[in-house]
Formats: sequence, C-alpha cells, structure tokens
Amino acid sequence: MNTDAIQNNKTELAIMMGILFSAGSISHAHGEQSITQALKKGTAEIDLRLRYENVEQDTNDANALTLRTLLGYTTSSYKGFSAKVEVEDTRIVLGEGDYTVGPSGYNVGQYSVIADPEHTELDQGYVQYQSGGLIAKFGRQVITMDNHRFVGHVGWRQDRQTFDGVSVTYAASKALNLNYAYLSQRNRIFAQDADLDSQDHLINLSYHTSFGTFVGYSYLLEVDNETDNALDTFGASFNGSATFAKSTVLYGAEFATQSSETDTSDFDADYLMLEAGIKLSAVTIKLGYESLGSDNGQYGFATPLATLHKFNGWADVFLNTPAQGLVDVNVTVSGKLAGGGWSVVYHDFSADEDSSTVDDLGNEIDLSYVRKFAGGYATGIKYATYSGDSGIQDTDKLWLWGSASF
Repeated sequence: MNTDAIQNNKTELAIMMGILFSAGSISHAHGEQSITQALKKGTAEIDLRLRYENVEQDTNDANALTLRTLLGYTTSSYKGFSAKVEVEDTRIVLGEGDYTVGPSGYNVGQYSVIADPEHTELDQGYVQYQSGGLIAKFGRQVITMDNHRFVGHVGWRQDRQTFDGVSVTYAASKALNLNYAYLSQRNRIFAQDADLDSQDHLINLSYHTSFGTFVGYSYLLEVDNETDNALDTFGASFNGSATFAKSTVLYGAEFATQSSETDTSDFDADYLMLEAGIKLSAVTIKLGYESLGSDNGQYGFATPLATLHKFNGWADVFLNTPAQGLVDVNVTVSGKLAGGGWSVVYHDFSADEDSSTVDDLGNEIDLSYVRKFAGGYATGIKYATYSGDSGIQDTDKLWLWGSASF
C-alpha cells in the first residue's frame, strides 16, 4: 500500500474515531440510555445509481457502465447532538470499463476520460450540533455554497466531492444567514489517491429580501503541500425574481476578484456573471453571460471547489479555465413534458484575452430529459455536443441512467 493510501486510511480512521469519541463523551455527560435511544431511532438510507456514459472525441473515445451505491445512517437527535455515517462505493458493471481516470492511475492514456473510478470510501462521517438557528458539523461532510459555482459537491459524478473539517451555519434572523467552514482535506471525485490536504477558509453571508438575495463571500484556499500558495476570492452576488400577471421575470448578477500566489507567480483575475430570464406557464427562457477573466493571457480565473460540470457546458471541455480566460454566452430553454423535465442549452465560448492563436473557443449544445417516479425512482438521458476551435478537439457525450433512493 502506498504512502498516500495509508495517509487516507488514517484520515478516515481519525474521523470515525472522532465520531465515536464524541458520541461516548455525550453519553458520559447525558446518560448511556439516552444515547442508545438516539442510535436506535436513527434513519438508514440507500441510494443507487446505474449509469452508462459514452464519450467520442477526435483522438479517442470511451464507454463506462458503473453502479454507485451510497449506504448511510443518521442518528436521531439528543440534546441537539446527532451523527451521520455514509459509505460510498462505485463498481464497473458487465465489464464496461473502457475509459481513463488519470488521477487514480486507471487506464492512463488509453481512452477518453470518464471521471468515475472504482472506489470504496467513507463519503460522510460527522457529528452535528443544532440549537435554534445554529448548526455545527465536525468531520467529513458535504458542503455547498449558493449555486455551487465556487463550492459544490459535484454530485453528478459517481464519487462526489466532500470535505474534512468544521462547518458552522447560523440563521441570525429570517433574512440573514452566516456560513463558515474550515477544510483540512478536499475529498475530490477521483477517489482517495487524488485527495488534497488543505487549509481552506470559506465565509459566506446572505441577506434575503422580497425582491432578491444578496450574498457576500470570501473563499481563502491553500493546498497544504509544504509550499507557499494561496488562492483568495472575494465576491458578491444578487439573484431574484418578480412576478407580473402570469409570468415571472428572473434576474441575477455576480462579481468576484481573485488573486493566485505561489513561490514563483502572482496573478489577479476577475469574474462576472449576468443573467436574465422569464418563466412562463409551460417554459422558462434564460440568457446568461459569464466571464472568467485572464491576467494578460497567463492565468485564468479558477474555481477548484466548484461543481464544474454544472457550468460552461456538460461536455466538460473547460473544467480548467484556459490561461486566456473564458467568456460563455449561453441560452437555456426548459420546461415540462410527459411527467418529466427537459432542457436545451446553447453555449458560445470565446477567450477573455485573445491572442494570435486563441480567440474563438467553439460552441456547444446540451440536451436533457429527466423523469422522477413515485417511491424514489428516477431515469434520465443527457447529451452534449461540443464543436471545437483554437485547436480544441470536438467532443460528444451521452449519458443514460436510472436511480433509486430508499
């Protein structure tokens, strides 16, 4: 077993020991019988997702059929304390594993990338304390902020992203919410081998009004790898809606500034998002503009903790922002059909700071249909087709899946 695997196993063991130790401490303070009742009256959960994914590119292709299983148990509350343990497993089904997962070392260089490695790991394991408007969690947990643009769980992938650390949420009033988290490890989507030790501070404040929600945030990120590095982002957003007759007008804006520093580099870049739309009885139409800025064509605005698949096209061509930056002008049309929901999205990509070789970055069309059924069942189909430019290859992706939650 390699050193990284040993360290990851030690981390998971420490989390589990922390949960058991905390439960034992609570038991000692409040009585063994009460803790026993809290454990007995907990809730067991199981979530299954079987998915087929196909990738076709100019230089390669890939196929994957994988089954993701989540098994969890959440205790009931005693004196405000509760605990959750959840295990996640992904297996290749029927031998359909012709794909590459570079960070985990699976089939490196042989196929196109499908980021669903086989793995078994502790997905969540935390102790929670709740009192009034205060919720605090210690351990491995899912943490998301706002629309996942900067902090998300990447739940689309079979190995979703979680974090080790402490999080505190406080509802100071019906309008004001305060969120803080300290992250000591980023458990990314490529299984344990690609997890990163960190010293991250996440601060997010939101204020709700009758016409929209204001958010201010600071995300101060540092990879704990014995080198000087920092990725600091400060921003604000506003999103809201207004109803007129039988339609609802949607609007939103967001701006952020970012500095990235290492031993050998120091870059600055800005982020801008503008969105407007209208929701009618049968269809919703949105027009969006998003710019991930560049610092003189040498660095692109980065969001390493985001649910990246949700943004800039489902083909995942721009998971890493180009050094020239990225401008995404997009149109989304969505609605209901036959008991399910459909959507069509068009993206037009270009560089924030163009050069003689990089300007137009192509375009993409995304299609999806998802239907949920009674009893926790759901099925879906999704397709993305990206037409490349500036040396970026064409990419087509297809997904078919079914899921069940109990």
